[in-house]
Amino acid sequence: MEYIIGIFTNYVLICAFIGWFSAQFIKCGAYIIKNHQFSFSVLMSSGGMPSSHSSTVCAMVAATAKMEGTKSVYFALAFVLAFIVMYDAAGVRRAAGEQAKVLNRIVNDLSKGDTRYLDRDLKELLGHTPLQVFVGALLGFVIPLLVPVF
Repeated sequence: MEYIIGIFTNYVLICAFIGWFSAQFIKCGAYIIKNHQFSFSVLMSSGGMPSSHSSTVCAMVAATAKMEGTKSVYFALAFVLAFIVMYDAAGVRRAAGEQAKVLNRIVNDLSKGDTRYLDRDLKELLGHTPLQVFVGALLGFVIPLLVPVF
């Protein structure tokens, strides 16, 4: 039981979760404003502005710095992990999304023929632009400033 309580009272985990939820809530709110309807899939999907990946890991880094200091091994681990996640979000995952766009165009061009090999569009919104990663990172760094240590 002590382990479960520890998880739900862990400041760093709470800040990371709030970072993720805040970014997803912003994306969902923007979708509602634009389309006048709620979409659960938007709330749970990756990609878009702001980057929930960046927001999550940056909230983790900032909360770790607040709790352990910037000279700690914990901060170093969190920082390196955040760097890898944000690099991947803006690089590899974005490139995969661009490839999905091209493949979807090819399949749509072939739509007059037999396309049984692909019965649905590939997900194109996989990664983030550098701006989306930056805004997500800013959001993540703000969360621990607003959430008090308990």
